[in-house]
Amino acid sequence: MSHRVFISFKKEDLSYKNKIVAKLEEKGIQVNHLDEEIRSEDIDYVMQQIRDKWQGSTTVTIFLIGTHSSENEGLDYYGRNHQSFIIRELRSALSDREGNPRDGILGVILPEMEQKVFGGSYICKHCQQTISIVRIDDSTVIREFSKNYYLRSDDCGHFEEDGRFCVLCRYNEFMQDPEKFINQAYEKLGKPIAKYVTYKGIKHEGDY
Repeated sequence: MSHRVFISFKKEDLSYKNKIVAKLEEKGIQVNHLDEEIRSEDIDYVMQQIRDKWQGSTTVTIFLIGTHSSENEGLDYYGRNHQSFIIRELRSALSDREGNPRDGILGVILPEMEQKVFGGSYICKHCQQTISIVRIDDSTVIREFSKNYYLRSDDCGHFEEDGRFCVLCRYNEFMQDPEKFINQAYEKLGKPIAKYVTYKGIKHEGDY
């Protein structure tokens, strides 16, 4: 399938965004990203504008996970959440409306964040499975991503692939085969886990 993707990123990660755009365009994948400020305190209006103008025709939203992409960034000088734009972009992508269907969500871990996110593995004492340690929490991402990454656990409390809506990969993996991960995120839309997607009622410090 031919995809059009939206990239949600922090300004500190602009160089990575530009490299991804070049790679995707080289492969004939169309790319959108927010390039202007929407001046409104009405979250529903902002989400609708983002969806209509930038995400209305997209199938997958790519969230770049860098050193300034976490919930713990806190508030700016004016008491506004530092992550207000990516919060709104991911909420818009997760919303499912007539004429503007939900996007698949792909998180791309940038190189400087790999050690913070990936922490090796351990053997579960109960099921004896090897469990990878993946830190997707307030120290690494915003809650719109973490809550849809950890959606449905198995009987042992582990989150297997079919219990996660958001897809995760490393930047270098993505650059080697972007279509693989974009397709994986898109395919989640047709999986049973999609009915558990959440974006309403998620609270943030300095919520608007």
